[in-house]
Amino acid sequence: MSDEVSRREFAKIAGLSAAGLGAPQVVEAKPAAAPRNAAGFPPGFLWGTATSSYQVEGAVTEDGRGPSIWDTFTRVPGKIEDGSSGDRANEHYHRYKDDIRLIAELGCKAYRFSIAWPRVFPDGDGKPNPKGLDFYNRLIDECLRSGIEPWLTLYHWDLPQSLQDRFGGWRSAETCKAFGDYSAYVARHLTDRVKNVFTLNESGRFVYFGYGNGIDAPGQTLSQAEVNQVRHNTALAHGLAVQAVRANGRRGTRVGPAENIDACVPAIDTPENVRATEIALRELNASYLNVILEGRYTDAFLKFAGANVPKYTAEELKIISSPVDFLGLNIYAPQHYIIASDKEPGFSLLPIPKSFPHMNSNWLRVGPETIYWVPKLAAKIWKTGAIYISENGTSGEDEVTADGKIFDTDRIMYLRNYLAQLQRAASEGVPVRGYFLWSLMDNFEWVFGLNKRFGLYHVNFDTQVRTPKLSASFYRNVITRNAVGV
Repeated sequence: MSDEVSRREFAKIAGLSAAGLGAPQVVEAKPAAAPRNAAGFPPGFLWGTATSSYQVEGAVTEDGRGPSIWDTFTRVPGKIEDGSSGDRANEHYHRYKDDIRLIAELGCKAYRFSIAWPRVFPDGDGKPNPKGLDFYNRLIDECLRSGIEPWLTLYHWDLPQSLQDRFGGWRSAETCKAFGDYSAYVARHLTDRVKNVFTLNESGRFVYFGYGNGIDAPGQTLSQAEVNQVRHNTALAHGLAVQAVRANGRRGTRVGPAENIDACVPAIDTPENVRATEIALRELNASYLNVILEGRYTDAFLKFAGANVPKYTAEELKIISSPVDFLGLNIYAPQHYIIASDKEPGFSLLPIPKSFPHMNSNWLRVGPETIYWVPKLAAKIWKTGAIYISENGTSGEDEVTADGKIFDTDRIMYLRNYLAQLQRAASEGVPVRGYFLWSLMDNFEWVFGLNKRFGLYHVNFDTQVRTPKLSASFYRNVITRNAVGV
């Protein structure tokens, strides 16, 4: 598998493959504006870190967990770059107490983790597995004992294999219904302690890569019309999950999406280019985020999709647009640099030169201004009440010295510059309320296997020893000061 295959290669996914135009919608639940602080982040800014179930838990056959599509996919020869899988991963299922201690040592006040759907419902629906839920009860309790707020993600790609076999996975609304029921069960049992819930993580990635070009699980290559339908179904699943959390969660539970937004940045900061970038950000996210936040497919999207328009009803659009409490944005790299155009739709996408700087992963271009412009424009377009950076971070070579240290100054460079731009946004009143660094520790990085390391803690996957990298000290310092820079 070539590193040229982007982990978040948007140009071929939601934005440009399903495309279309969008329009703004007011998101309910608008928290009071945080105090502005030009010298740092607002008081009460939430600092966290993140992982996902399949990438860290391991124990894929223990305590009644059913198989997921990634368990199946990793067993297909040639699909994973190094031939590894999540069978063992970080053994977080057994080492979670030690890992929570690592989070506490960073000074983080929040931990974003995902629930393995097949651990709670081995077949995706039907009878729940009490032992699966017990693990998340233990994990949440350990977080709270350590002064860490648990932020739960309902779906981070590990779809129960049974739903794929019986219904075609996200190709069917039956899977959406099962997701709604699973979400209701989780909300009933965990929201006495979990107050913030993300629905689906990165529809923009798992739809096209899993059902369009076959690079991710379940490895299918469907037509554009079928891919558009799958994407619509994931938006429907999001809406059903929002309704399930509202109906079954404890009073005050907040819920919202976590999406790898198709990131647009003005090439030159002129009013004309900024306005063009605003249009582009709306248009290139029309087929998922915008339909969630507006509740309709725009005329431009319908025209562009033509015969490939997904089938849907007015009632489904109403469900999809169920009001959310916050918007989670996964931001890594600029996908498009924008200049204004006098032709429709009012912007031009500039080519990315081969010399553009990037990190250890070729797709991960270094564009710190992305994390300034995207929340700023998203807040304007969709009138969001609160924005959380639900993922940001970078892979690195992370060479271990003879005395066992990892001086990942490249990661520090990346984080320093991105967080400085996020601080800039916050100081201007952009409603950014928190940041989850990806990732707590090196883990199973999907099609790249164990070859790509995103963690603040280095993991020796033979011994499972966790070692803090220099970036862990950097992040701890940022959290302590609630600021980047002197």
